[in-house]
Amino acid sequence: MATRKLYAGAKLREVRARLGLTQKDFAAKLGVSLPYLNQMENNNRPVSTTVLLALAQEFGFDVTELGQGDAERLVSDMHEALADPVFGDSTPPLADLRLTAANAPALAHAFLSLHAAYRQSQERLASLDEALGREGSQLQASPWEEVRDFFHYCDNYIDAVDHAAERVALSGPFPNDIRSNAEALLAKSGISTRTDRHAPLRSYDPATQILTLSSLAPPETQSFQLLVQLALLKQDKLLEATLDLARFQSEAARGIAKMGLANYFAGAAMMPYGAFLEAAQETRHDLELLAIRFGASIEQVAHRLATLQRPGAKGVPFFFVRVDQAGTITKRHSATRLQFARFGGACPLWNVHRAFETPGRFLRQLAETPDGVRYISLARDVSKPGGHFGAPVRRYAIALGCEVRHAARLVYADGLDIGRDSAFEPIGISCRICERRDCHQRSVPPLERRLSIAPHRRDVLPYRVE
Repeated sequence: MATRKLYAGAKLREVRARLGLTQKDFAAKLGVSLPYLNQMENNNRPVSTTVLLALAQEFGFDVTELGQGDAERLVSDMHEALADPVFGDSTPPLADLRLTAANAPALAHAFLSLHAAYRQSQERLASLDEALGREGSQLQASPWEEVRDFFHYCDNYIDAVDHAAERVALSGPFPNDIRSNAEALLAKSGISTRTDRHAPLRSYDPATQILTLSSLAPPETQSFQLLVQLALLKQDKLLEATLDLARFQSEAARGIAKMGLANYFAGAAMMPYGAFLEAAQETRHDLELLAIRFGASIEQVAHRLATLQRPGAKGVPFFFVRVDQAGTITKRHSATRLQFARFGGACPLWNVHRAFETPGRFLRQLAETPDGVRYISLARDVSKPGGHFGAPVRRYAIALGCEVRHAARLVYADGLDIGRDSAFEPIGISCRICERRDCHQRSVPPLERRLSIAPHRRDVLPYRVE
């Protein structure tokens, strides 16, 4: 089998900028000529074996990072955005999108921001909202979308926050008891913690320095909320510095992102990176065993597994998603090549939608995307009771999965016939950009294909995709 050539010009430029070296100095340290380095940085030549060895030996660089990054996400996001009817029928081929993502990632991000701004303006005009009559209203990306993309393009791994959470988890006076450690840290600053059945999930009064948690919430939720407040009070400088680097467009986006970072800290403290990665490998990623060991919920464990992307100590690259009963994606992250629809719901053939029908059970699925990549997907419903009779119950379904080549590292792959082609179900990203012609669950026609209408013939679909 021929070896795939590695073109990683943008990543090489990023590494050089991080090291503060000129092209001439960087070329000398890598043992190549200046013109050769220039050609590699502009993707006119693939990265050579000599350069890979030099990066590892000279700089201790994890060369696997060269093959990762934003490229696949950018291609997927641009492909979906270009399926918008505003661009008509002339969609650039995937090869051009890959070239753009590899050679001009900043341009790709700018295009996505422009398209998001266009969608925002169309939505406002359609609803006669701020675009009509409010003085001083300015067009900008939705704060939720801006924060979602921030974590999306960070691989959902924030190194400084993750390390800080790990230090807090390992340095307290109570081994393996993160809640007691957190309460002790807060007590040093005169902050006391109590529970109350009438309180919201978390409430902090700066005047009295009392943190109140809901006694109706499960223990893992109480611990999580306690750690969120600890992050806001004790890690504020770190959170603010991270937000400064992100350069959000609005205060609303910055506020949402700060809560996202505090939540990230809480999850990383409950499940500190090194110990959690070791336990995940030991248990072969058994979510229930990990939940018991770390005093966390199934959803918290699944989300944490999808963040194990620390350079030099990476775990299995997972995707993680949470959907509501309407099929809307409320959380999403992918460290794999599988990307989720930015706009709309997920593929209806995906097992995450069937999880609502079998509460309390794990569903396993072998799936194949239109690009030929195969995955193992695990889905389960997640119910969040209100804590008393008559309180509303929030219901979600979560899915966790990875490429099938990692199946031996998952207990959930045991007994599955991964060697049989017919065992893999065809799934996609979303109907409007899915190229499958014979999908029986298609909700809308693909925007990049012509349709053939036969008035005197009706199959599963009222049209035929050409």
